[in-house]
Amino acid sequence: MERLQDAGYPTIAPANPLRGLPTDAPYIASVLKSITGPIVLVGHSYGGAVITNAAAGIPNVKALVSIAAFVPDQGEQLGVLINKYPGSIIQAATQAVPYPNPDGTTGTDLYLVADRFRTVFAADVPVATTRLMQATQRPFSASSFTDVTTATAWHTIPSWGLVAGEDKAIPPALERFFYQRAGARSVVEVPGASHVVMISHPGTTACLIEDAAKATT
Repeated sequence: MERLQDAGYPTIAPANPLRGLPTDAPYIASVLKSITGPIVLVGHSYGGAVITNAAAGIPNVKALVSIAAFVPDQGEQLGVLINKYPGSIIQAATQAVPYPNPDGTTGTDLYLVADRFRTVFAADVPVATTRLMQATQRPFSASSFTDVTTATAWHTIPSWGLVAGEDKAIPPALERFFYQRAGARSVVEVPGASHVVMISHPGTTACLIEDAAKATT
């Protein structure tokens, strides 16, 4: 974001609630509707599924940029997609923590365990950085793996994609599949990059987003 701001782009990073697609997509859509002017919408990891659902029907979203991200189609579930190609070890590295819902039911949050966080999520980031990332991580709802995508913005909005070459969360082969299926105008692959490629390779990430902005806004 600092690089994009220095280049003159207005930026906002709305907080993804991480409560599952039925909550997160409408929430992000509400933020998008509050913005005037053209939008280049960027999603990382699960956030790719959120923007796929949230941007549908919002006319000023001009481009979608997926950074090591899920790009599901209508009717698909992330828990099924993640097993389409081998290589993900993220599900085995999570700890389930139940939490109470307001209606009295119980939900489940997933945290990445400390001793596997760097290997799974951020292997090309300094150890001190990953320790802080692990300690401050926001959990996501286990329901995110079973929620069904109901809208697919990439069918009508141009897309760009970044593949993290050594991603252990979303297999690189799956990222390539997503971007090819979506007809991405440009796909950049970063060899050796971990799942948090936007942290380890911020310049490459910012350039891809800027390319999308220049092409569509």
